[in-house]
Amino acid sequence: MGTTDSTWITFGFLALMFVGFYFLLIRPQRKRQQEQAQLAAKTQPGDRVITWSGIYGEVVSADADTIVIKVESGATIRMARAAVAQKQPEPPK
Repeated sequence: MGTTDSTWITFGFLALMFVGFYFLLIRPQRKRQQEQAQLAAKTQPGDRVITWSGIYGEVVSADADTIVIKVESGATIRMARAAVAQKQPEPPK
């Protein structure tokens, strides 16, 4: 009888750990991935963005998979939509 009880306690502890990992690690990561995918999908010409590599620029054109960013020097860079990390905050007025 003691062995069966300890087995259930072990399985219960493992299940509790899995649930904890899910809510502390997996679920928040999925939420961030969904938010990132939405940001990439909503990016359109005229948006000022910052890429994951730290490039600041304005989106000049966009198609299904790529965007073209114009940087401060006037050069344009073609990048994957997924490279957009965030939109630049509006400058204070």
